[in-house]
Amino acid sequence: MKTIIEPFRIKSVEPLRRTTAAEREHLLLQAGYNLFELRASDILIDLLTDSGTSAMSTGQWAAMMRGDESYAGSESYFRLKAAVQELTNFRHVIPTHQGRAAERILFTVMCRPGHVVPSNTHFDTTRANIEFTGAQAVDLPWPGAADTQVRLAFKGNMDVAALEKLIAVEGPGKIPLVMLTVTNNSGGGQPVSMANLRAVREVTAGHGIPLYLDACRFAENAWFIHQQEPGFEGFTPKQIAQAMFSCADGCTFSAKKDAFANIGGFLCTNDDRLAQQERDLLILTEGFPTYGGLAGRDLEAIAVGLEEVLDPDYLEYRIASVRYLGRHIADHGVPIVEPPGGHAIYIDAGRMLPHIPRHEFPGQSLAIELYRHAGIRSVEIGSVMFGEHAQYELVRLAIPRRVYTQSHIDYVVEAILEVNAHKEKLRGYRIVSEPKFLRHFSARFEPL
Repeated sequence: MKTIIEPFRIKSVEPLRRTTAAEREHLLLQAGYNLFELRASDILIDLLTDSGTSAMSTGQWAAMMRGDESYAGSESYFRLKAAVQELTNFRHVIPTHQGRAAERILFTVMCRPGHVVPSNTHFDTTRANIEFTGAQAVDLPWPGAADTQVRLAFKGNMDVAALEKLIAVEGPGKIPLVMLTVTNNSGGGQPVSMANLRAVREVTAGHGIPLYLDACRFAENAWFIHQQEPGFEGFTPKQIAQAMFSCADGCTFSAKKDAFANIGGFLCTNDDRLAQQERDLLILTEGFPTYGGLAGRDLEAIAVGLEEVLDPDYLEYRIASVRYLGRHIADHGVPIVEPPGGHAIYIDAGRMLPHIPRHEFPGQSLAIELYRHAGIRSVEIGSVMFGEHAQYELVRLAIPRRVYTQSHIDYVVEAILEVNAHKEKLRGYRIVSEPKFLRHFSARFEPL
């Protein structure tokens, strides 16, 4: 059969509330034209993020009932630890309330002013946590990713030559770690090849620099390797994921992505000394090392989710459903980051709206119009989010896992094509107030 169906049945539903165009215009004005400031009940289709927005399975809900809420030594922690170690083989597993908490602990322990942390592309919270320590976050994307319209496999790769050059210029002593994000979220959700991961590992190992994975979407990355990288056709997603983790010295992980959980994450390392420092810091702000700011029931949900996410039927459906959205808008003239990534479609707003200059935020303009026109919430990935570090002006449509059906996605396609038909009427915005860090969360805008 050619039709790829959802590999699950729906057991519980949540009603959606429709709003009028006039209501949405009023809500945008109240929110300062910042989609983060909208109430979820005023959203029809919410594609702001795939983080923490998944639908959990019957297996996860059942496992939550046995959650051990003991303050120390929870059995739920040891079940999570066993699941993580079977997958990653890292010695130390430190639970946190979400991925950015793992990032904060990792960079607080490892980074100092004057340090440089390279990545294929840092996400916003990763960059902010690095820069908060006084270190510098440096993006080294693969040169082949520069053209968003070129359809090449593994455009999420790191530029290995640029990494070697950076190490030669800065010196290994100024680079406390290298971070490789799989898949490359800010780079369009593009995967990283096993060959690239191993090449980066060879460079870092040669200079004694630890290599860490930002492993939020490791399973989706493993599926791309299975499908597109020669030599991995006969490997299961789990075997590929294990090979990916074997190249690293540790990882950060948001369980709100490729573990279907609504909250949670963890930090892993093979370094005994670092693990002790990280646990000491964890106790100050997150909780005891066997719960890390999470309820035992959440630890159980993550442990089950790590197994479910590697199911080949699920991964085939997941990647195909995202590709369905991408192809249906790209083939009708909407420029996206090609090829479609693993968890989201990224519209190239800079290319779609060439009449809006970067300093007037074309991505924000497009995201606002999608909500105004159809009640769809997306997120700008460009000069609002990254400032001068922005490489592109994108709008991300992140697809929550196991939440929306094909008819929802067909509605999104129809809305995007209708907005594209009157794109010349869109205008830019300017920022009228903003915080010091992560301005896209609470900055306020006004139309020009």
